[in-house]
Amino acid sequence: MTTVGHDTRKTRKNLTANGKSYAYYSIREAEKQIGDVSRLPKSLKVLLENMLRFEDGRSVMSADAQAISDWQKTKTSMHEIAYRPARVLMQDFTGVPAVVDLATMREGIKRLGGKPQDVNPLVPVDLVIDHSVMVDAFANKDAFQQNVDLEFDRNGERYAFLKWGQKAFKNFRVVPPGTGICHQVNLEYLAKAVWTSTDPKGEIVAYPDTLVGTDSHTTMVNGLAVLGWGVGGIEAEAAMLGQPVSMVIPDVIGFKLFGRMPEGATATDLVLTVTQMLRKKGVVNKFVEFYGEGLDHLTLADRATIANMAPEYGATCGFFPIDDETVHYLEFTGRDADTVALVEAYAKEQGLWRDAIEPIFTDALELNLADVQPSLAGPKRPQDRVLLKDTSAGFVKALIEEVGADKLSNPTKVEGTDYNIDHGDVMIAAITSCTNTSNPAVMIAAGLVARKAHALGLTRKQWVKTSLAPGSQVVTEYLAAAGLDKDLDALGFNLVGYGCTTCIGNSGPLSDPIIKAVDTGKLNVAAVLSGNRNFEGRVSPQTKSNYLASPPLVVAYAILGTIKKDIATESLGKDKNGNAVFLKDIWPSNAEIQKTLETCLTPEMFKSRYADVFKGPQQWQDIKVATSEIYEWQSDSTYVRNPPFFDGLSHENKPITDITNARILAVLGDSITTDHISPAGSIKKDSPAGKYLMGHGVEAIDFNSYGARRGNHEVMMRGTFANIRIKNEMLEGIEGGYTKYIPANEQQSIYDAAMNYIKQGTALVVFGGKEYGTGSSRDWAAKGTMLLGVKAVIAESFERIHRSNLIGMGVLPLEFTAGENRQSLKLRGDEVISLSGLSVDLKPRKTLEMTIQYADGTVKKTSVLMRIDTLDEMEYLKSGGILHYVLKGMAAA
Repeated sequence: MTTVGHDTRKTRKNLTANGKSYAYYSIREAEKQIGDVSRLPKSLKVLLENMLRFEDGRSVMSADAQAISDWQKTKTSMHEIAYRPARVLMQDFTGVPAVVDLATMREGIKRLGGKPQDVNPLVPVDLVIDHSVMVDAFANKDAFQQNVDLEFDRNGERYAFLKWGQKAFKNFRVVPPGTGICHQVNLEYLAKAVWTSTDPKGEIVAYPDTLVGTDSHTTMVNGLAVLGWGVGGIEAEAAMLGQPVSMVIPDVIGFKLFGRMPEGATATDLVLTVTQMLRKKGVVNKFVEFYGEGLDHLTLADRATIANMAPEYGATCGFFPIDDETVHYLEFTGRDADTVALVEAYAKEQGLWRDAIEPIFTDALELNLADVQPSLAGPKRPQDRVLLKDTSAGFVKALIEEVGADKLSNPTKVEGTDYNIDHGDVMIAAITSCTNTSNPAVMIAAGLVARKAHALGLTRKQWVKTSLAPGSQVVTEYLAAAGLDKDLDALGFNLVGYGCTTCIGNSGPLSDPIIKAVDTGKLNVAAVLSGNRNFEGRVSPQTKSNYLASPPLVVAYAILGTIKKDIATESLGKDKNGNAVFLKDIWPSNAEIQKTLETCLTPEMFKSRYADVFKGPQQWQDIKVATSEIYEWQSDSTYVRNPPFFDGLSHENKPITDITNARILAVLGDSITTDHISPAGSIKKDSPAGKYLMGHGVEAIDFNSYGARRGNHEVMMRGTFANIRIKNEMLEGIEGGYTKYIPANEQQSIYDAAMNYIKQGTALVVFGGKEYGTGSSRDWAAKGTMLLGVKAVIAESFERIHRSNLIGMGVLPLEFTAGENRQSLKLRGDEVISLSGLSVDLKPRKTLEMTIQYADGTVKKTSVLMRIDTLDEMEYLKSGGILHYVLKGMAAA
């Protein structure tokens, strides 16, 4: 590591808060050596403190701290730093495979001559079980208990495995099912804004609360001034085992907010506006930091809503500095007095407190909050915002392009009922997700809409599947305190569970008659959810158009029952006296929402609900597991299996060689999401994964979901590129996980074709367009790619997390150069691809030569950029992946 001549031990100082003394690493003291950083973005000051703390004890300061200070001169940097987060947050869909990997690593290190107990988290890890509950039962008073019972029936084996992990690993806690969504639990309970630990000298050291999480929406806690972001499970495992996160000092985009929100606009409308603006700006791999007097008028929950959707606008994080609102929220949600006092004192001492000094940013944009208008986003991407008043017209226009103007209506009878369904009808209306259920204002607004509608005699349409899945038990407590739970129940929004549900794809099946009607009429039907994700094939196999909306709008659309009508101007229905009722008649004022909040939400709710947060329901308490260092794998398990990632592991790295005569597995378009690559939702009976499960005695009704099966590599390999909406350009007019197997010139499932190529010893590549790998921080999108024999993915651009995950699994991410792409190169999928330059002088961002041999014998040579951006990433690649690198290092030590 490059060093400069400064004694860093002088940066360690002491401060007192609430009568207690804390050691800390002083940014003010560092300024005497590295220069003034008063205008450095607050998010970069957090990184600066991280550099100072982990340099403690060196005789000289590394160049990292100086590089962060020097960032102010150019507002950008290519300097690589090693960032060490204070803790790791996980959820169960990504947590189960992570614990599987750790269990496998214990076996691997034993084979290398090391000790199994050395594979153990070195930083605190919290895993919150929130992704498994499905909306099977709904719109009845017993729906919650019925869904909980089904959840434990389906997932008992996974939960027993996680309980084993809780016993086997140190620094590893599990928050049981039925508690809440991990990001809301993090915001309301786990996060502290300033973290403390005891050092070897016995002193308490204070430092910024930082983390990485195995869910992309880890960024939600940025609203509480906690710097953190989503990483793949692979990278998170390395972080918990003491491996730093290797990163280039990022660009920071300033987002200035001013003015106040207008009457009728919600935090959801604000975040959809921000998402559209930042996605248009282009903030991939960048930090976004919010500033300006507009923050004075945003609650902590509003800030968390904006921070939550950083993955949707493409940023690494969406950071809000500490201020009075931060301190108030910590106090209100039940953090102890010492923590609250420390946060304020530490932030002010370290220059992390929001003040009038405008930071230096790489670039900036601004928004007048007064300009925010009611909006939705859809029908396929979170960044595709559409004004509420334009939603129906936009849907109709798209429908005309799809089916023609003469087929805008195709009423189809639902068997066993007295109603038809048609294009645009809303099949699912779900109040769900960490984004919105964490915000009391929009949840109270939903309850007030339900109250007014119920009083007038309005009901949901019969075909709408309604659900309420809060991110925290506190939500149902304050809804009940306001008496709004009864009104929501009356409209079918009964509690179905505390978890991600519809937003993650666990919407549960629609009724068979509804499914038959949708399929028979080839209907383009809709879902409206208060979530953050509406990617193709995610919400439900039947809903082709999916819209993100605020919770009160979700309730309104359940009443209207269609997206084809203009909800802003057309009647929702008739009241008890036969009078038309419009949206404006049931929409609450800001004053009504605030008055209700003041009477129903109290600090005691947070204290009581989180008093026994790790206890869980009786079903969780009843799970009994053995205590052992090495997990005893069950050979007949279809949920948890020993993966092959460390087969053939040795101390020595295998040499990296050129890729020759590779075949193409898929040619894909723009905005391919990790849901396209590795779906989380339902498993089709006739898919390779479905056939595997049935071959192992699992009935279709017990398939559960891909997300729940992530502890079984056999299922996940077969599910890779198996999204029902993915389009492989090698096949014309075909949707789903298929490709052309070139040697036989026949259509096969991607899994079957990949296995045939592996048998022949043929390497594979995948081609993509812009923003390849957008969406969830899904490590199986990379793991599955690797297990299918793919050696490289060549795309126009990559989203941050997926690029990192590919490297973590030893798969090369490569980008086209000179404006070329799959279309300009006229790739059909029957070409033979070779990549040279890998065997000599390998270094970050090296240009490789790609040779394309076309089916007619023509040969073209072109260049591609290797997106290995740092020296650490290069070492991971050479080792065969990040976990191999960590394991070999442990064994060597």
